[in-house]
Amino acid sequence: MLYVDIPTMPELKKLVAARGEAMVSFYLPTTPETQNIGQARTELGNLLKEAEAQLEAAGTPKRSIWPISEQVGDLMDDDDFWAHQANSLAVFVTPDSLRAFRLPNHLKAIVQVSDRFHIKPILRAVSVQQHAFVLALAENEIRLIEVFADLPAQVVRIPGMPKDAASAVGTANVNSRNYSNRKGGSEGQNVLLRAYARKVDAALRPVLSGRSEPLIIAAAEPLWSIFRSVCSHEGLAEEGIRTSPVRITPTDLAEQARPILDGLHEKALEEVHALFSARENEGRATTQVARAARAATFGAVDTLLVDIDEVMPGTVDDNGEVTFSDKESAASYGVVDEIAGRVLVSGGRVLAVRRDDIPQQESLAAILRYAV
Repeated sequence: MLYVDIPTMPELKKLVAARGEAMVSFYLPTTPETQNIGQARTELGNLLKEAEAQLEAAGTPKRSIWPISEQVGDLMDDDDFWAHQANSLAVFVTPDSLRAFRLPNHLKAIVQVSDRFHIKPILRAVSVQQHAFVLALAENEIRLIEVFADLPAQVVRIPGMPKDAASAVGTANVNSRNYSNRKGGSEGQNVLLRAYARKVDAALRPVLSGRSEPLIIAAAEPLWSIFRSVCSHEGLAEEGIRTSPVRITPTDLAEQARPILDGLHEKALEEVHALFSARENEGRATTQVARAARAATFGAVDTLLVDIDEVMPGTVDDNGEVTFSDKESAASYGVVDEIAGRVLVSGGRVLAVRRDDIPQQESLAAILRYAV
């Protein structure tokens, strides 16, 4: 199973609001294959050396640097931690704390040193789903399949999951039972299947709780509609695999799920692009960094698309004025990253995407609540 702990919105806002004299953000690619995790641990050590050099160059006191080095060193030596990883790791460190998030998406190795955290890359995990679960549901079998971007699909074992519909509802056959005050036949079958579906949902809840990955249903009618009517997972996908999953392998189910994931992402982008075009004609959309910074500062940005890969060094003052820097240092931070943080704090939505997915292929695109 891919071990992920994507930050919640309150956690993101806490990261955005944090300030201090020495705050370091690490991002590095990892792997769920424990036998191959050594490279990631080495990479973190190299990034730490770069962070230490930047902190020293900025005149940061040694009493603030050594606690950062010690905490990261302890993390590098924690074998249990490295035995449970995903595709990327984000680590946020101050002299007093260290917080790590294991992410399903693939990120480049970078380190940022400033008086605030660099949060833009982690937004990709919230913006784009490359990781999902498929619930293969039939009367006689249930499987939860975990789907990855570039790893084989895996069956997830669920404690307390019913074995089949009949045993779940205490009958030998859900197709023929009559019961008090209800009809038999198809209506009676649906009542029993709904009870079965509720037990499946209850078993899934502890496993999916707090996770944002889509849940894709693979089932034939009437189970398809019945389970959707009782499912409590907020990430339940509207589209699904509408056929009996019996005798379909996890690999084949994953292959059928990936176009659904792509469709979710494409639909979200299409909606944002259409809204951007409409608002641009009204003077309520921009790809200008300076204008977006002012709008974000005054809470005027509703939706922001940002290039996940680019780091634009500089600063943004309390009035939203941007000052660009020639190079990265501990005295600056990512300007677009800061804009994204201000949008999140004001209740706006931020989507971290590739540059090709941004209108006019700029560093960002902002849709405004009102003209600024």
